Amino acid sequence: MDLVPALEEPLKKVLGPATAKVMAEHLGLHTVGDLLHHYPRRYEERGQLTHLADLPMDEHVTVVAQVADARLHSFASSRAPRGRGQRLEVTITDGHGRLQLVFFGNGVHKPHKELLPGTRAMFAGKVSVFNRRLQLAHPAYELLRGDSDETVETWAGALIPIYPATAKLESWKIGKALQTVLPSAQEAVDPLPASLREGRGLLPLPEALLKIHRPHTPADIEDARSRLKWDEAFVLQVALARRRHADAQLPAVARRPKPDGLLAAFDDRLPFTLTEGQRTVSGEIFRDLATEHPMHRLLQGEVGSGKTMVALRAMLAVVDAGGQAAMLAPTEVLAQQHHRSITEMMGELASWGLWREAPPQKGGGGRREGGMLGGAEDATKVVLLTGSMGAAARRQALLDLVTGEAGIVIGTHALIEDKVQFHDLGLVVVDEQHRFGVEQRDALRGKGKQPPHLLVMTATPIPRTVAMTVFGDLETSVLDQLPAGRSPIASHVVPAADKPHFLARAWERVREEVEKGHQAYVVCPRIGDEDDDPKAAGKKATGAGGEDADRRPPLAVLEVADQLAAGPLKGLRVEILHGRMQPDDKDAVMRRFAAGDTDVLVATTVIEVGVNVPNATAMVIMDADRFGVSQLHQLRGRVGRGSAPGLCLLVTDMPEASPARQRLAAVASTLDGFELSRIDLEQRREGDVLGQAQSGTRSSLRMLAVIDDEEVIAAAREEAAAVVAADPDLTGLPALRTALDALLDAEREQYLEKG
Repeated sequence: MDLVPALEEPLKKVLGPATAKVMAEHLGLHTVGDLLHHYPRRYEERGQLTHLADLPMDEHVTVVAQVADARLHSFASSRAPRGRGQRLEVTITDGHGRLQLVFFGNGVHKPHKELLPGTRAMFAGKVSVFNRRLQLAHPAYELLRGDSDETVETWAGALIPIYPATAKLESWKIGKALQTVLPSAQEAVDPLPASLREGRGLLPLPEALLKIHRPHTPADIEDARSRLKWDEAFVLQVALARRRHADAQLPAVARRPKPDGLLAAFDDRLPFTLTEGQRTVSGEIFRDLATEHPMHRLLQGEVGSGKTMVALRAMLAVVDAGGQAAMLAPTEVLAQQHHRSITEMMGELASWGLWREAPPQKGGGGRREGGMLGGAEDATKVVLLTGSMGAAARRQALLDLVTGEAGIVIGTHALIEDKVQFHDLGLVVVDEQHRFGVEQRDALRGKGKQPPHLLVMTATPIPRTVAMTVFGDLETSVLDQLPAGRSPIASHVVPAADKPHFLARAWERVREEVEKGHQAYVVCPRIGDEDDDPKAAGKKATGAGGEDADRRPPLAVLEVADQLAAGPLKGLRVEILHGRMQPDDKDAVMRRFAAGDTDVLVATTVIEVGVNVPNATAMVIMDADRFGVSQLHQLRGRVGRGSAPGLCLLVTDMPEASPARQRLAAVASTLDGFELSRIDLEQRREGDVLGQAQSGTRSSLRMLAVIDDEEVIAAAREEAAAVVAADPDLTGLPALRTALDALLDAEREQYLEKG
């Protein structure tokens, strides 16, 4: 939050072009305000020495330690054949661990004079191993004697801040730069209303900035962090509260289902009872639909909790009220799957849209005149619209939309094109929210005569604080109850490198499931055709936690399918499915698999969401460590959808002690998607979680931790709602407006909607 022009002063004017260039390129810091908000990662006390045990390998570290001994050695080399080469070895200690520093050549003279036994200093460098001992080669260092004016001034106070740094800019150099700009903190305009700040006992912003960078006691640090977390949480929640307030002012057509209409007819035909959760969430949605401002609701739930059923009932309610409903899916496979499952659920109440492989069903075809259900039949046309449809089918689908013949349309981004027009669009359902950009969502919403109601579905359970932060402009409904008849899923890690016989047993289990009349998925991270560069794929598909280590390329669908068909699964009906196949071919493969004509489907993550084949009971995920926690949970949800129990086998070559194996063990240990989402969030950068990666900007959250600071976020949301309700334009709070403008340029503000 670069709050005032003084804090917007470019760093090159204050620190000089060389330092400013490094800060901009390596730390993303451009202004005085950016630097003031570059907070210390941790602090060292002068009276204590850093623990040298457990230093991370191959990482740039900053340590505070004391010199134990220093020895200068001479040696012969190609450059100094007469033994005139020099190497300085310095051992530093914290009283528990020891670390060796090494300097060569002309670089030995200065440290040989300065790093005498008993000297304390800060050292920064990259940790490596030589002769089975940890060492820093040619580390940068800063003496901590306090015997010169510069050092005393630079390191004033009892605590030494350690900043996020780079090899080109050590922590203490950042500290010196901050010493230069710190007086500007006094000019920071406080965005928090005085009543809020005083009521919660928070420091004024200038004082918080001074204490975070130059604390004298641990209490100073705690007070500063508390205040700076509130800044981030509150300004973000005000932005979201203003969006909710603005949306609430928009007009919308209230959509109330008829007591004896299409929704009632659909409910009467259901062969099962809705879960209590489905009824509760449907009630929340119907209440929103009945209001004269647009619904903005997020529907999240466990894999297989029945979100599609809830969304369909909402669409039927809108059709009942004379409107049309559109469902936006991220892929053609998923759009086709939704079209197929929705028409199957509706039965004779669905009149199929003209579509190449879908014959009209008997009893369909009830025509909607002027957007209303006409005739004696309670039926509406359900059409599919995707980019790969033939010209004739596409023309017919577009005609059905503009005349109102089609009450429900399911499609991909093809729905957003300019030529697509609706008779009366009343509801937009967005499936798998995180795959769509804000512009796409808004483009579809813009096709209504008035803003349509919006229901966003996500199959990835989201912790409450993330929902409040990422989807804070949406009301949230949660489905955490699985429908009756869903079977448990057993999950196991298969360590293929350590125990190859476990992998052989995995293929035996697949054969056993097929012999029982069931089917199986095998999932691979890569397609493997000639257009797929395995080296590039290896880089792109490194472990979700960042493990790389020159690994082999990820396993590919085409290769694995051939190996299985010729080897452990010989004699079974094996087919492939991936994103580069023609849409018709993909749909034909899914139809055969759904019909039971295929035993094993070897696929990429194209099956991750929406695919529903109750007879599929087993899944083997190859190179499972290449996938994220949430993605594994999504994939696993494709099995156990019928009466038979599910089995998910997570195959990996990663060693037992690796973070990747720990992630897989976490997935195998619980079916609770909300618990896994917390694990997933803790293992990823929060900037990614908050969507900033899409917008090409750094995360605005530097102090706030979304999981740990739940109480702050919840309290900030309440305070923000009250402030916006009393003063929507913030006319009485100019400093808060300034903070909002600085935090949210036009691009960032769009991404708050997290398309």
